[in-house]
Amino acid sequence: MHMSTRVAGVLTGLALALGGAAFTAPAAHADVTACINQVERELQGGEAPDSVRMACYVGLTGDNEQCVSGLTGAGVTNGTAVSACRVAPE
Repeated sequence: MHMSTRVAGVLTGLALALGGAAFTAPAAHADVTACINQVERELQGGEAPDSVRMACYVGLTGDNEQCVSGLTGAGVTNGTAVSACRVAPE
């Protein structure tokens, strides 16, 4: 096998792998957005502070307890925090 053929194969594989990652990234972002949106509904039109955004990102990793703790620490009610963190990893 020639070196140029091998390099072309590696580059093709890399492009396919990166393309697949690009298709999955928006879904993860939408989940975090759903978490943030639930909190913002409680704030009645107010924009979620960075602490809420970070807690929702933690929820995306599946750490539900830390997500709820972060949201309640930011002043979100427990009921909203639980439901917002539930949608983050979906």
